[in-house]
Amino acid sequence: MKKPPAKGKPAGLEEDGPDERTFFADQPPERPFRGGDIRDKTPSHVLGHRDRLRARFRESGANALADYEILELLLFRLIPRRDTKPIAKALIERFGSLGGVFGAPAELLQEVPGIGETVAFDLKLMSALAQRSLKSSLKDRPILGSWSSVIDYCNAAMAHETREQFRILFLDKRNKLIADEIQGIGTIDHTPVYPREVIKRALELSATAIILVHNHPSGDPTPSRADIDMTHMIINSAKPLGITVHDHIIIGKDGYVSFKGLKLI
Repeated sequence: MKKPPAKGKPAGLEEDGPDERTFFADQPPERPFRGGDIRDKTPSHVLGHRDRLRARFRESGANALADYEILELLLFRLIPRRDTKPIAKALIERFGSLGGVFGAPAELLQEVPGIGETVAFDLKLMSALAQRSLKSSLKDRPILGSWSSVIDYCNAAMAHETREQFRILFLDKRNKLIADEIQGIGTIDHTPVYPREVIKRALELSATAIILVHNHPSGDPTPSRADIDMTHMIINSAKPLGITVHDHIIIGKDGYVSFKGLKLI
């Protein structure tokens, strides 16, 4: 037998059923976000560590900090409410160096606990900014007189790539950079290179000289027999057209080699 409605309640509302009026009970308003809230929600020992690390950087510069501490300073802003020291150390341990962290693919960065898609994106963005900065130092100046800058740029751009890339720096008659192009991306140990395509592109850009660059993902920059043979094929194709091959540089995590330095060309 159905129970009659309780006194004071509308007909049809069960006594033991949900009272929909309670769904809209007054709730205290959420406190609006303010910049200081992050510090309010961050443990005091973390804040103290962050302040000390920032002070060391301000007073003594980057040379006073270990690589993981520099990375930790950056992660402060990307991950505001967590202790980022173990995350920074885990990144360095996983990828071997600060350069390895910034050179790592985003999907591998996200395998490190504490690194999500957004943080991985920001790290790759900063890596791209660093590469652009290094590349800008090559513009409007003779490349051969800025050799250390060339190596720094190529290292930043290629040393930690997981597949072979073949890059060409195209130069004008004053050896200034016209274009920097990736001509091919291959596998972990091979990139197909077609001398005719290299020369065709140099003619399209009116380049009078080129520098060949490729990486060895294994880390060892020692040239293979195939590397040497391919380089000589390009030189022999370029020479009759008045195009000089200044060098062929191989980049690896363990360093770099120059064909000219090894007297291979």
